Amino acid sequence: MYPIIDKRETGINIRRIMDQHKLTVKAVQQFLGLGSAQSIYHWLNGISLPTIDNLYALSELFQVPMDDLICGSRTMTKRDRQSSSVDNNIKRLHAYYEAYRRLAA
Repeated sequence: MYPIIDKRETGINIRRIMDQHKLTVKAVQQFLGLGSAQSIYHWLNGISLPTIDNLYALSELFQVPMDDLICGSRTMTKRDRQSSSVDNNIKRLHAYYEAYRRLAA
């Protein structure tokens, strides 16, 4: 079976991210340059999904990868696991660097 996107969960996820960034539907509408907020409400209610262009713009607005906006049935891929591992290594190196800087000062 191929992976599918869950529109309802994606809408809930977009709403959660909007709330974290304290963004209103009106603010998102203005950022995207949409004539009305109706399409955003459709996304949030799981009726439809944002277009690729809008997903790309939302990822910029929220400062998250597009994949973090979409919820679906895909399992974590090897690439996703590697990326997570790289992120952890970068965080660890940053912590070492900060500790070293404090000691050197």
